[in-house]
Amino acid sequence: MLKVKKDVVVIGGGPAGLAAAAEVYDNGVEDVIILERDFELGGILPQCIHNGFGLHYFKEELTGPEYSQRFENDVEERDIEVKLNTMVLDVTPDRKVYAMNQEEGFLEIEAGAVILAMGCRERTAGALGIPGTRPAGVLTAGTAQRFTNIEGYVPGEEVVILGSGDIGLIMARRMRLEGADVKAVCEILPYTGGLTRNVVQCLEDYDIPLLLNHTVTKIIGNDRLEAVEITEVDENMKPKPETSKIIKADTLLLSVGLIPENELSKKADVVLDDTTGGPFVNEGRETNIEGIFACGNVLHVHDLVDWVTQESQIAGNWAAKYVKGEYKRTDSKIKMKAGENVSYVIPHTVELDGSDRNRIPLYMRVSTPLMAVDINLYADGEKLYSFSEPFAKPGEMITVPLAQKTLDDLDDVKEIRVDIIEKEGQ
Repeated sequence: MLKVKKDVVVIGGGPAGLAAAAEVYDNGVEDVIILERDFELGGILPQCIHNGFGLHYFKEELTGPEYSQRFENDVEERDIEVKLNTMVLDVTPDRKVYAMNQEEGFLEIEAGAVILAMGCRERTAGALGIPGTRPAGVLTAGTAQRFTNIEGYVPGEEVVILGSGDIGLIMARRMRLEGADVKAVCEILPYTGGLTRNVVQCLEDYDIPLLLNHTVTKIIGNDRLEAVEITEVDENMKPKPETSKIIKADTLLLSVGLIPENELSKKADVVLDDTTGGPFVNEGRETNIEGIFACGNVLHVHDLVDWVTQESQIAGNWAAKYVKGEYKRTDSKIKMKAGENVSYVIPHTVELDGSDRNRIPLYMRVSTPLMAVDINLYADGEKLYSFSEPFAKPGEMITVPLAQKTLDDLDDVKEIRVDIIEKEGQ
């Protein structure tokens, strides 16, 4: 077994891991390594050949591979060590990382700090429990995207998509462009789960039907999918049998949610949030285990990779401070609370000495679609300030700043609550 020491170990070479590693390096800690289980860096981005990336971070429109390449270049220019085809098997609370690859065998890396950046995975057919057989032709939208964009195979000719997450919307357009007949996108909720721009550009622009309050209630076929039964649901999401109809299809793509990849986090005794599926973190993205940080989709599922980059740079910055002994906690810990119409707020707590920063970005999602909203922040029940937005949707992240000056002026505050409410008359 090969034993080595590293100041910072980054687990995952996708957009989160790349940005975090470069930020660690730029903050004076050059002994950093990226461990990636795939044969290349970039995570999911190399298969995302559509544009729309980088509008916030780079102020220009890029494809997924172009966005990823910029951060791969950053890592290469800094000569940051990267181990590809390397599977991390275990992470311990005392920051020992155990991994394996074909060239070196079993590795034990003693880390000064660990950054968890493993990303997320898709929910599969087995997680949904749709009645019927198990024929070929039922696959996740991300798998279909890889088959089409990387492997060069078109999964089918007559397609139904279950779920309106962003990957499903994008694959509806991609399959149409490849000549497939996309029969419908079915969404069990009364609203879409993806970005508004993807609904417009991927469905409306291509006349692909969107069936809200509908789900797949039966899979039909033996060796290959032959058809699906779709059914309208009531306000309790219970199928209404009298509305069922059969749609001929040889392919069913599933876009029914993403799950943060936190098996390694659990091994390190990191406490997870039931709402996000990711770790509880403070504003430095440190988990409950000292010196173990988390960022990107392993922390909470993002709608834009731009937010992944910004958040990962936060984690990289504070991980570097931790290694250098510049990581200081204040005497008080402020809990961030998700209030009215808010699903969650990241970070979960504010507790670090941040005298060198101007603000803390808060990331949040609403629990239901709202129009013309006020985002109100309260400190122990007393209103601090508010922001206005024309709308808020569960599928789109909201970011608001928490000013450092505001924090400096708060004495003995235990909780900051965020409410998002519709303006009167909406």
